[in-house]
Formats: sequence, C-alpha cells, structure tokens
Amino acid sequence: MPEPQNYKNHGRLDPKYHFLAVPLALACFIASIVHLVHQHSTANVLLVPVTFVVLLLAGIAREYALKVQDRVIRLEETLRMEKLGVSSAGLTIRQFVALRFASDAELPALTERARAEKLTGKQIKQSITNWRADYDRV
Repeated sequence: MPEPQNYKNHGRLDPKYHFLAVPLALACFIASIVHLVHQHSTANVLLVPVTFVVLLLAGIAREYALKVQDRVIRLEETLRMEKLGVSSAGLTIRQFVALRFASDAELPALTERARAEKLTGKQIKQSITNWRADYDRV
C-alpha cells in the first residue's frame, strides 16, 4: 500500500512518459537540429519536422489523456454529489478535480465555499482536512 495521500504528495509522475518518452523525443528533436546544422542535406531537413512531430504527439497524447480523466472525474464527482444531495451546478472542471479529494463529510460545505468564493483547485485542496486519496490518476 502506498504512503497515505495528502496535499503535499498527491502529485504523480509517470516514469515512462516523464522520464523516457518526452526526454527522448526532445533529445531526438535537438539532435536533428544539430545534425542539420553540421551536415545540410535533404534527409536532415526532413528529419527536423519529423522529430518535432514526434515531440508534439507526445504532448498531445498527454493532453488528451488528462482531458478524458478530467471528464471522468467530473462525472464521478457529479454522481457522488447527487448521492450526497449537493448541487454540482456552476463548478469548473478544476474545482471538480480538486473536490474529489474531499471526504463525503466535508464535500457539501467545501463545494458551496468553492462555488461562492470561486476557489481555485489549489485553494480547494489546501482546504481539505480529511483527504480522500486518488491513486488511479496518472
């Protein structure tokens, strides 16, 4: 079982993405530019945009995955709020994402406060006293 989650340790990195795929794609892009500068040829001219596209695709894939996770979190939290008799109207996606860490006991009051005071995700997470862990998001 992982260490109990809280505000200070809830952020996660995916080693395959953050330490392998992106750095490798970035290194290939930089190397293609260096190679083009040192040896100008048609193949090297084509290599620069190809490696740039690989780097771009890595970023796009991550962005799409996070958007899907955000939508699933919004759905899960809307269902949880309905079960607890809390309105989810007027909340931003960032607020939904942050509120998922709040316990059922503190969710109603924190939701109303988030809506009324327009709290950011960071402010919501810092306000949570009884942390509800989410070990599934990557």
